Amino acid sequence: MKRVSVDIGGTFTDCFVAWDGRTVESKALTTHQNLALGFNDALQAACRELEISERELLSQVDSVRYATTLGTNALIERKGPRLGLLTTDGFRSSVPLTRAKGYSTGLPYKQQMDVPNAQRPDAIIPIPMIQEVRERVDYAGAVVMSLDEEHLRDQMRTLVDKGAEAIVVVLANSVVNPVHELRIREIFLEEYPGHMLGAIPMLLSHQVAGRKGEYVRAMSTIIDGFLHQVMYHGLGTLELNLRNAGYDKPMLCNHNSGGMAQLNSTDALQTVHSGPVSGIAASEHLAGQTGLGNIVATDMGGTSFDIGIVVEGGVKHYDFNPIIERWMVSVPMVHLVTLGAGGGSICRFDRMFQTVQVGPESAGSDPGPACYDRGGLKPTVTDADLVLGYLDPANYAGGHIKLNPRRSKQAIEEHLAEELDTSVVECAKLIKRTVDANMANGIARELRTRGYEPEHFTTLAYGGNGPLHACGIARALGVKRILAPPFASVFSAVGAGNMSQLHIHEMSAWTTLFDANQQSFFKDYAKFNGIVEELERRGREDLLRQGFEPAQIQYRLELDMRYGNQRVETAVVTDLNRVTAPEHVLKLIDQFHSRYGERFGAGSQTPEAGVRINTIRVCSYVAHPGIAFSDIKPGSKVLPPPAPVTTRDCHFVGVEGAQKTAIYNDAALEPGTQIDGPAIVVTRATTYLIEPGWRYQAAAQNAVWFSQIGG
Repeated sequence: MKRVSVDIGGTFTDCFVAWDGRTVESKALTTHQNLALGFNDALQAACRELEISERELLSQVDSVRYATTLGTNALIERKGPRLGLLTTDGFRSSVPLTRAKGYSTGLPYKQQMDVPNAQRPDAIIPIPMIQEVRERVDYAGAVVMSLDEEHLRDQMRTLVDKGAEAIVVVLANSVVNPVHELRIREIFLEEYPGHMLGAIPMLLSHQVAGRKGEYVRAMSTIIDGFLHQVMYHGLGTLELNLRNAGYDKPMLCNHNSGGMAQLNSTDALQTVHSGPVSGIAASEHLAGQTGLGNIVATDMGGTSFDIGIVVEGGVKHYDFNPIIERWMVSVPMVHLVTLGAGGGSICRFDRMFQTVQVGPESAGSDPGPACYDRGGLKPTVTDADLVLGYLDPANYAGGHIKLNPRRSKQAIEEHLAEELDTSVVECAKLIKRTVDANMANGIARELRTRGYEPEHFTTLAYGGNGPLHACGIARALGVKRILAPPFASVFSAVGAGNMSQLHIHEMSAWTTLFDANQQSFFKDYAKFNGIVEELERRGREDLLRQGFEPAQIQYRLELDMRYGNQRVETAVVTDLNRVTAPEHVLKLIDQFHSRYGERFGAGSQTPEAGVRINTIRVCSYVAHPGIAFSDIKPGSKVLPPPAPVTTRDCHFVGVEGAQKTAIYNDAALEPGTQIDGPAIVVTRATTYLIEPGWRYQAAAQNAVWFSQIGG
């Protein structure tokens, strides 16, 4: 296997190269003004280790895969085109009003509770850029009012005259019958042909989101349209960069659904949060190949701390109405919780509680933490780690970034120590304790709200800062063991290289499998099978367009089901792909019954209320070989620590005074090596901190277990 996979984060660009049995990890600072520059720096570092030229490597690899934060950054910075919206007459205010909780959607918990200061997000499309069209389709898809085409032409001209650079069409119930949306596009192309200079793209909502829910479908299409131009130029620049360097194959882009595709089959919306989702995909592969059981995946990078859950059997949790920035959308996305707790998270004095507040704002890569010496003036988590002695100023990020301890001390002293009336070291300890507690609380909340307990899960700590804070997270979480997985510092990039090409298509389909009032079972098999066939056709076309043969394509059917009129839906994965007999209906009901009981407890099922399907979903995919993980469980073989390369004074939470701490290098990654804390292992890729009372044990593929001594 010869493959390059890249995770472009808010602070670092991570690169993972698989080259005929060899694996190489490399990092570079993310260059937001031109992502290709950071990618080139990371790839060149990998090429130096492989002793091969960049052109020679790119001409031989089977694929280059990207997971990027470009879309996320564009949303945060509101960098996008001026959009116009065409919507059904009477629905003009639906998008600006958002939902009832629109004022708090996407905000941290404390800000959600601050109702007096609540504000809804600034609209991506202001009201003057929203025009109504005269038409109506009812809930069942019947045309109640035909499209007024002359009025439509006037409304389109109005938007174009106001400077619309792209137009979004969101009509009521178009997912059931898209006839009017399709006709609007035909008329638009008549008025503004695509071959003319200044041609304007038009996005139809039923093609972006296939489920009912007017507001979330509208926001999905609006965000897709807003990001389209930015993503096209950004990813186009990356692809052109590859072409110039000798790569002649299609570039692959990771999706937040847990799959990937070529650019010609990727919506802009699918790229948002694709980096952290790649880490969860890697966790799924690791659990499946090594028998780790339930896993909670945590990624502590330079900007954020991301949490995902993979239960035994490789089942991921999905969000079907996820929050992206400040808006709820309708797109299947691997469930992810993001906290402002990365290495670059800015630390502030909390006057109300007389303590330190960490995040959610981040210094990013530019200017970065104060110690980067790039103009950053505010203290960050990385500055605290440097002051406590955990980081080597001359050997950070493999020696590519030189740190300035004086800047860190100055930033902490000016912004925190004077306010707290304490020393710089005690402030740094408080930052460490606070950020570790924030991350542990986030993990515990995410698990317990889903009915799980942390001790029943193996916690993975990866990302550039995961192994550095692993012991602190475990201590605050109350677990006695935590794992830094193989290739921990670039684990999300590993996941980007392991994904299959996958497309998810779904459709709202109000289907009653068991009618409690009529005491009857579903019989319209042709209707159900017709929807499944249509969704399979869409997925098949996506994959055929990318050069695959029909025989390579596999399908997975998923159903969102509920009892009666419940608002809670439960996703059921079934091995059936067609329903042709009553026993198939009973099998679907039985599978839902079992899945519901697993989720909410045996005896909670209420089939007497009726059983319904709300959404039919088909995953079409082509599996690819990925990186094979070895058995990384601690073995019976125990090796003594190698000779330390040096020692230095470090400070630890809960321990008075400086502690003389042994410093080890890559030799400590030999499988079976056991080291008791306090100690630090500094490798080319990351730093492993072994706190007092904890034990380090190296395993295969540079995996490391941290366990509480005597626990």
